[in-house]
Amino acid sequence: MELSGSTRGTLAGRAVLITGGARRVGAALVRALHAAGANVLVHCHHSVQAARALTAELERERSGSSAFIAADLLDTAALPGLVASALEHFGRLDLLINNASSFYPTPLGHISVAHWEDLMGTNLRAPLFLTQAATPALQASGGSVLNIVDIHGKRPLRDHALYSTAKAGLIMLTRALARELAPSVRVNAIAPGAILWPEGGMQEARKARIMQRTPLQRHGCPEDIARAVLFFASEAPFVTGQVLAVDGGRSIAW
Repeated sequence: MELSGSTRGTLAGRAVLITGGARRVGAALVRALHAAGANVLVHCHHSVQAARALTAELERERSGSSAFIAADLLDTAALPGLVASALEHFGRLDLLINNASSFYPTPLGHISVAHWEDLMGTNLRAPLFLTQAATPALQASGGSVLNIVDIHGKRPLRDHALYSTAKAGLIMLTRALARELAPSVRVNAIAPGAILWPEGGMQEARKARIMQRTPLQRHGCPEDIARAVLFFASEAPFVTGQVLAVDGGRSIAW
């Protein structure tokens, strides 16, 4: 991501932990934060090769500025280890981004307990317990938390009852934690709309319907989310408990 002169270096010396940071939108966020001067710990689960390649790329630009850690976010006992790794590498933690997310349809009548554990676990339980583990470090630095939610956390997506409910819970968790952690730690959320199409593919007719319902008449890109992250990270010291939709206006014109 190309940064403006006013953005470059604004996060110099700060340390960021981002879950699901190896690929897709997560990787764009990592690159943008790193370009702004931050040191970045990239979490991944299965995408170890992608995480290794990304951090190697960042290390060529600035030695000692990045690292990665592989962990299953459904293993709640492992979450404090992510925070410990950030402190070990960088000596501090200024920003936690809960970005990792499971996403797939769960039509009513075919929902299993495994679906519940996975979708609720990655989208809601892990952000809660990881934030809890990170709180002392964030309080020490006067840091912040950013949760990547979804516009469907406010308006459900058909056949995605569990996913939509989990994201709705994460929106409420954002607001609750903003009250719990004030005044030392800010907590906000970003709700993307159509940014990247699902990796499993989507019918062209459905893509067209989504674009027709989006006032800006196009889908966004990962850099749109990255710009919002940089805003919350460096330009919004008096903002907490808020959810910013980055969706081309779709949430106002459903």
